[in-house]
Amino acid sequence: MALFFDQDWFDQQLKSIARTHEDVAALLRLTSIQVAEIWKDQRELLPHEVSALAKLLNATPAEVADHAGVSTPVPSALENADMTPVLTRLDEMNGRLDRIERALVDLKSLVLEQSAAKSKEV
Repeated sequence: MALFFDQDWFDQQLKSIARTHEDVAALLRLTSIQVAEIWKDQRELLPHEVSALAKLLNATPAEVADHAGVSTPVPSALENADMTPVLTRLDEMNGRLDRIERALVDLKSLVLEQSAAKSKEV
């Protein structure tokens, strides 16, 4: 594990896939200044950035974290997982919940109408 950000390792990895610091900036949605801060060990990588760099560099997240310095977090398997099925299911559940809430509002209105009608009868 590197004590500090291993610039040489990252530069070699980028060179081997014909990528640049600008590509890293675009991937991580950072400015070139922010990427330079990472390379100078003045900015820590976040777990999702470690995962993104790992994919770009064809490396494991643990390998990227090892070369990024001792305080760099290794993303969990959940952070690396494709969350599309989970998000799709959550969207479906939200739709169902919206329909249930509308049905409850309708039921409440009916109960209030019935209650008001009975009050007028008495």
